Amino acid sequence: MLRRLLAQHRKQKASSTMLQQSQAQPSLPTLLSKNLQENLDTVRSLLGNPHDLIVRPFFIGNTHHSCAVICIDGLTNSAMVQEQILSNIQLMISTAEKTVPTEPDEILSLLFEEVLSVIEIKQGTALHEMLDCVLSGDTALFVEGTSQCILIDSKGWKTRAIEEPVSEGLVRGPRDGFTEDIRDNTVRIRRRVKDYHLRFDGSLVGTRSKTEIIIAYIDNIVDQELLDEVKRRIATIDIDEVEESGFIEQWIEDDFMSPFPQIHNTERPDKVASSLFQGRIAILVDGSPMVLILPVTLGLLLHSPEDYYERWIVGTLARLLRYLAAFLAVFSPAFYIALVTFHPGLIPSDLAFSIAATREGVPFPAFVESLMMVTTMELLQEAGLRLPKPIGQTVGIVGGLVIGDAAVSAGIVSPVMVIVVALTAIASFAIPSYHLAIAFRMIRYLAMIAAAIFGVYGVVLSLIVIMIHLSNLTSIGYPYLSPFAPQMPRDWKDLILRAPVTFLKTRPQSLHPQDETRMRTGDPQ
Repeated sequence: MLRRLLAQHRKQKASSTMLQQSQAQPSLPTLLSKNLQENLDTVRSLLGNPHDLIVRPFFIGNTHHSCAVICIDGLTNSAMVQEQILSNIQLMISTAEKTVPTEPDEILSLLFEEVLSVIEIKQGTALHEMLDCVLSGDTALFVEGTSQCILIDSKGWKTRAIEEPVSEGLVRGPRDGFTEDIRDNTVRIRRRVKDYHLRFDGSLVGTRSKTEIIIAYIDNIVDQELLDEVKRRIATIDIDEVEESGFIEQWIEDDFMSPFPQIHNTERPDKVASSLFQGRIAILVDGSPMVLILPVTLGLLLHSPEDYYERWIVGTLARLLRYLAAFLAVFSPAFYIALVTFHPGLIPSDLAFSIAATREGVPFPAFVESLMMVTTMELLQEAGLRLPKPIGQTVGIVGGLVIGDAAVSAGIVSPVMVIVVALTAIASFAIPSYHLAIAFRMIRYLAMIAAAIFGVYGVVLSLIVIMIHLSNLTSIGYPYLSPFAPQMPRDWKDLILRAPVTFLKTRPQSLHPQDETRMRTGDPQ
């Protein structure tokens, strides 16, 4: 009862505070004023008159018609504003000997239709629209006596140079990666997808940050139900700021309690282009070099673009190794615990005697021994990521060698345990998707606990639980284990095995593409 009364009191207090604030603050205008100085004062007031706000009043030619431009220093290309807006207005009117109209609306039309030679330009009357454009790097041009303004695209902030993707390195393949500039990223996609059915649907998310996002897809391939569902989920985003694509990923995913990633993120343009051709959707977020791909399956997360750049035998072998690495990354420590603790009879005699000899004098049971070493490995990996790159590599290598050797010499762990942990770490690094590797690192502990309680039966039980979870998991409503479950044999030739390119004549059936055919010719002779 007391808690309920306190909650009601807080609610009433908050309501009264909001009411007082709303009464104290004057209502903001929604439309621009015809008075130029009033518009300038309003912009200064709403933005807090920051030091990077540029307000440049001027007169047109030799007349007394007052105008002004507003932009943000650093977001705007200053040279463009000077040469193509200010200088262009003065030169074209004076050299062409144009008669400047007397009506403000006619002056605005003259500037819009004949004087300004900018590609992207529009007129606006709403105050919030003008402010959003200015804060995005555009320039607003005002004319005294009219309630309209001209919004000119003049974005010109500095961006990072195009570099090779750091987290997805390849031996053979393109070396360019996405950057934080969403326009550069759309260019990277268009260079690879020269299909006039390619669509970029843009919108703003974040009530305060107003971050630009783009939904990319190929119109006559993508499943329309998938596209509608993605747009519906994005429309439900109600948050102040969207600083990175991870905000979008966490908001629209199906099951936030699952450790497995249900949306893939990549910084490789070739991977995004390939996904679009398959019938998937890509989401680009301004300010993030990571592009989201959806829907995804477990098989897609274990694939690499290099599988298609090499011959099919090499690609198939690489995929088999990755599936083996995924199994070892999860169950290697668990099998060691189960065999040493409960089932030593399953180990060959010579190997069992060797393991027993190395474990002589170790004061901890196999579970505690594995837990210490696996946790130490995770700490070293996390420290290597957070430190500067040259120092991080040194800490990871030297730290692992020193700690492993010292632990064996002190008799805290056995040499076999060090080998198992090293094998587990190498297997984790062989997984292409970093976020899938993180999921395997988390469920590794569950498999270890099950093995410490039930032995091999616990390992098998943990595997069954994981497969049940994966069978129920979906990505934007599409089965996560497709085409395993539900079974779609037609898609198996590009799953674990990578069939020759001439055999990959159709798109994945699990995506329900409108156009299923991707190869319309027969096998080459």
